[in-house]
Amino acid sequence: MKSITIGSRGSALALAQTNHIARSLGVLNPDLKVSVKIIRTTGDKMTTASLAQLANETKGLFVKEIEDALLDGTVDLAVHSLKDLPTELPPGLVIGAVPEREDPRDALIGRKAWGSLEELPHGARVGTSSLRRQLQLEHWRPDVQVSPIRGNVDTRIRKLETGNFDAILLAAAGLNRLGLSRRATFMFPVERMVPAIGQGALAIECRENDAAASELLAPLEDRETRLAVTAERLFLGAMGGGCQVPLGAHAVVHGAEAHFSAFMASPSGTCVLQESIDCAVEALNERARSLAQAFKAGGGDAILAEVGIH
Repeated sequence: MKSITIGSRGSALALAQTNHIARSLGVLNPDLKVSVKIIRTTGDKMTTASLAQLANETKGLFVKEIEDALLDGTVDLAVHSLKDLPTELPPGLVIGAVPEREDPRDALIGRKAWGSLEELPHGARVGTSSLRRQLQLEHWRPDVQVSPIRGNVDTRIRKLETGNFDAILLAAAGLNRLGLSRRATFMFPVERMVPAIGQGALAIECRENDAAASELLAPLEDRETRLAVTAERLFLGAMGGGCQVPLGAHAVVHGAEAHFSAFMASPSGTCVLQESIDCAVEALNERARSLAQAFKAGGGDAILAEVGIH
């Protein structure tokens, strides 16, 4: 394999992630020519509907067109934010590598340098497009006014600066990858705001039968990140949820030990489930599935029925 083409969305964040992988492959393989092909996805084209509404209509709204290009040979690899990737991949595609995870936490960017959630003014207007973030934020600060916000990272920061919001919530990983980490005024501990499944992690997708691509990607694989996000995605699959369900899970693997946290709520916020467990790493997947079953029995099934999944 003398040259490869990587498929990517065209946003600044997507390209920063893809170019990081392209540079890594180039360093590891000096004779390899790496090019990037920008592909617009359904999620990129539909900028007015909420993400929850889009998720109801389109599975894999930020990845489908890229996966189609991978399947028809237009591109050789695809770099995704793992949280955008459905738990079931199209036949013929696999996650060839999961690199080391970036910061999985959620970040608050305030119009002022508020150093904690408690410092936000009473009734502050906070922008987020995520029901998961909204409901956890409202749990800690019931007085805040949460308003939807769409667009890439730069667009959301610009909306903050023009006075539409007092603060916005974004993934810390995206800020870090764009060199904007200094903009965060407060970082939510995972215990206070459980991240989205796969948040902070990348997935490099390739064709299942492409041995050359698999060999190329092997050095980029991070074992502990793979184990953690696999458990998170198993939890999501067992729940049967998606973007339309306020759902989060985060696993951490350190050697032989693992920690797993999960969150689920009804869209109205009237039912909230949250749990954390510690276990041996070999039991992590089983415990993630068991926790999903416990959530469903404890009110999760009713939440899924409320949003029309079951």
